[in-house]
Amino acid sequence: MRVGSFVLAAQFPGQGQGEALHRAVRTAEVAEEAGLDAVWLAEHHFVPYGTCPSAVTLAALLLGRTRRLRVGTAVSVLPTVHPVALGEQAALLHVTSGGRFTLGVGRGGPWVDLEVFGAGLDAYDHGFPESLELLMRWLREPAVSASGPRFSFREVPVVPRPSEALTEAPGPEVVVACTSPASVRLAAERGLPMLLGMHVGDEEKAEMVALWRQHARTAGRPAEEILGAAHVSAGVCQIADRRTDAVETLTKAMPGWLKQGLEAHMTVDGRFRSMRDPLAYTELLCGLHPVGTPRLCADRLAATSERTGISRFALLTEGSGDLAATEENVRRLGAEVLPHLR
Repeated sequence: MRVGSFVLAAQFPGQGQGEALHRAVRTAEVAEEAGLDAVWLAEHHFVPYGTCPSAVTLAALLLGRTRRLRVGTAVSVLPTVHPVALGEQAALLHVTSGGRFTLGVGRGGPWVDLEVFGAGLDAYDHGFPESLELLMRWLREPAVSASGPRFSFREVPVVPRPSEALTEAPGPEVVVACTSPASVRLAAERGLPMLLGMHVGDEEKAEMVALWRQHARTAGRPAEEILGAAHVSAGVCQIADRRTDAVETLTKAMPGWLKQGLEAHMTVDGRFRSMRDPLAYTELLCGLHPVGTPRLCADRLAATSERTGISRFALLTEGSGDLAATEENVRRLGAEVLPHLR
């Protein structure tokens, strides 16, 4: 089992954006010191829900600041970028970090980002499969051309070629954020592991893993690849000597962040969207994920892994909104929870 920290660079009420980003960087540095396996970096535009607009840029900084830690994006939003540009960045990070970079990609949402970056709603509604296919070809082939409805260009060489890195992997690992049966099938047909959201419980995650395996078998993926797929489960982790104290920490801080962060999202086409109740959502997360004593947190992670077959975790550790408390939370995760799992 591999446990990492899920870093949103969340801007809590009363905080500046620089404060949120500094906490994000420190979380990664402390995660390496504490013995965690990875950090996973979220990407958002124009909202305080998360203040990192480029997960690959922050990943580059953190790969330079660390020596052992795996750094992944969770996720880079494909509809708002050119797949070749993202592929070049991923290849660069793979080669220069000695293979420590994981590229997580997703479809994102129908947000105003699509208007600002000129992608348009069609890129969100229909363009994700084409973008993912072009990205994967760029990361696996020596030269690439395209003739699709969105991307069309003559053959060009891949530079730098990720296969030339001094690592066992031929290119950077790619995971796909999955929230629907269609995205599960898209990932499975390509043999790509899934990243599953923190709002989803064990039962639904187990169903998605089973569906992924079914589609992967139908697509003719190798049996060892299907059995060895290292899916990632996102969640929340808050450690305290008593569970009530851990829950209180999150229910005091997270609803304010969720309210201002979620309300700031603007749809590109004015479509109606319902927003979760911030307190109820926080309480749901506390019930689904490792929130409580170190022993309880370890048992919860072990139970999720057993029920779902998922071997990797990306845990939000900044739910207190406080830098010192976040650092302590990450250190306790490494010192008091991981030993129970290993």
